[in-house]
Amino acid sequence: MKKIILLFLFALLAFSCQSQKDPRIKVVPESEFKAVIAREDVQLIDVRTPQEYADGFIKGAKNINVNDADFETEIQNLDKSKPVYIYCRSGARSQTAAKKMVEFGFTQIVDLQGGYMNWK
Repeated sequence: MKKIILLFLFALLAFSCQSQKDPRIKVVPESEFKAVIAREDVQLIDVRTPQEYADGFIKGAKNINVNDADFETEIQNLDKSKPVYIYCRSGARSQTAAKKMVEFGFTQIVDLQGGYMNWK
């Protein structure tokens, strides 16, 4: 009986986590992210701090710090009808940024899985 209850709880948790995923936000591995930004003219945004950005960034990335008070104002300058490729250090802040961007009407956000730490 305990196994059935645990199995039910596990299934419930798995389905509830999946339902929280937003189809407008896509998390992709480094190889896919790199391939697209190499061949297409994309809106590439580094959402880390200016200090982190100064230590190294992906070529062509614009730095818009997700924790800055001006973040929401700065993202309004982007084209909402085009995909936006974002990354942070490890993936947490870029998810925060992606959710904020969805609130402001962005429909295609591509997040680098594992963030800049995963960039080779």
